[in-house]
Amino acid sequence: MDKANQRFGFLCSLPILVVLGLGFLAPLAVVALYSTMPERVFSLANFPTFEAFRTLVEQSYYKSLLWSLGMAVVATCMLFLLCWPLAYAMAKVFRSFALAITILVVMSLFVSENIRLFGWSLTLMKGGLLEGHARAWFGIGFEGLLYNVPIIVFGLVYVYLPFMLFPLAQGIAMIPDDARQAATDLGASRWQLLIEIDLPLAAPGIAVGSLLTFVLAAGALAESKLLGGQAVIVIADEIETAFTYSQNWPLGSALSVVLIVIIGCLVTYGLARVDLDSIIGRNR
Repeated sequence: MDKANQRFGFLCSLPILVVLGLGFLAPLAVVALYSTMPERVFSLANFPTFEAFRTLVEQSYYKSLLWSLGMAVVATCMLFLLCWPLAYAMAKVFRSFALAITILVVMSLFVSENIRLFGWSLTLMKGGLLEGHARAWFGIGFEGLLYNVPIIVFGLVYVYLPFMLFPLAQGIAMIPDDARQAATDLGASRWQLLIEIDLPLAAPGIAVGSLLTFVLAAGALAESKLLGGQAVIVIADEIETAFTYSQNWPLGSALSVVLIVIIGCLVTYGLARVDLDSIIGRNR
């Protein structure tokens, strides 16, 4: 009977496995193969080399990678600190208004990311909405707030807030009210509640939200172009340049492979540190 169930489960999952294989694994395999091709090659019918990876090291592309990963880490930490109070309010305090808050946050996703960032660019640029009103109302002017690293991080936080907020709210909603009440009755302080009850029990939501925002922020491009003015060159920009302007597909593929491997290792390590099944209670 178990073998029959396993066979039936495999047959049911076969369509999605085929879709994932063709739509996800196959493109990754093509990118990996292109990364071993000689420079200026647009066909896989060549003897594999590792010139692209040597170029990657010799031309210091690692700096772009470090900028992308560093800003992604900072944005993820900032998003966690910003979203925790709001997510807690949605899950535990203002439960009747959670739907309204969700709609307000989701509405931002109805507008293109580039259009929203262009709006911020027009607001923060020199002579823009903010500086223009400050000059008209207070008679003072200042340089634009664009084209620096902090504004790029601000763009990442602004764009990817929903991807941290909703998993975090779901994780906080999993915290039993009885556990918090019992800890309070035993004399636990608010800080002890946070460290010993809330954070461990909300770990699945924290892990999912952090991984989502980190992965998306590490591969972000529009924020550095529209808000940062390429104050720093991120790895996604290097990949786009290699595939388009430079017409160096092997180099672009090599950069993509390095980014995928690093993010994949970090995500795997992060998931391994959190036992989601035991926290959720599946092993009980």
